[in-house]
Amino acid sequence: MASSSEPVPHVEHYDNGQVKLRGSHLDGEMHGDWEFFRLDGSLMRAGAFDRGRQVGVWTTYDRSGAVVKQTSFDRTAKP
Repeated sequence: MASSSEPVPHVEHYDNGQVKLRGSHLDGEMHGDWEFFRLDGSLMRAGAFDRGRQVGVWTTYDRSGAVVKQTSFDRTAKP
C-alpha cells in the first residue's frame, strides 16, 4: 500500500446494518480515534491508536452507556 500521509476513514457494519466499528487508517494502520459497537448499536469501547498502537485512555461502556472501566495506555512505551 502506498503511503497516503492522510488518514483514510474506515467503517465496518454488521449484517443487520448497524455500525460495527469506525475510525481511520494511516498508511494501512489504525490511527486516531476509534469506536467499537455491539450488534445492537450500543457503543462498547472507544479510544485512540497511534499507527496501530493503542494510546491514551480507552473507555469500555455497558449497554446503557455507563462507563465500565477506563484503561490508560502509555504513549511513550515501545512494543
